[in-house]
Amino acid sequence: MMISTRGRYALRVMLDLAENGSGAFVPLDTIARRQGISEKYLENILASLSRAGLVQALRGKGGGYRLSRTPAEYPIGEILRLTEKSLAPVTCLESDGACPRAGECPTYPLWQGLDKVIDDYLTGHTLADLLPQKK
Repeated sequence: MMISTRGRYALRVMLDLAENGSGAFVPLDTIARRQGISEKYLENILASLSRAGLVQALRGKGGGYRLSRTPAEYPIGEILRLTEKSLAPVTCLESDGACPRAGECPTYPLWQGLDKVIDDYLTGHTLADLLPQKK
């Protein structure tokens, strides 16, 4: 499993909104400038996040994007699964059905265990956990 640029940027954008949004809509160009991401690429990522209900979008003057929930209500795994489609460490775990060799493959349980560790780790951390601690 390798997290793509799209997945890393989506996580950075969500963190940016969590840290700087304060419930207000943040303009696309502001996020793009702070994160060093092209507006065109960022617009595509934010459209996906908006369609999935992770962010709210508002067009026009005073528009932009904001989180739909509090940072503590966003497991990192939810964001990455949306952008990556699969976080499986091996292809035999990616398909909807079980691997045809699962019953006879001695390594299949190993990959299932690793997949669970990855899922538990990413689901166990939220956006709030990644925010800088205020003193």
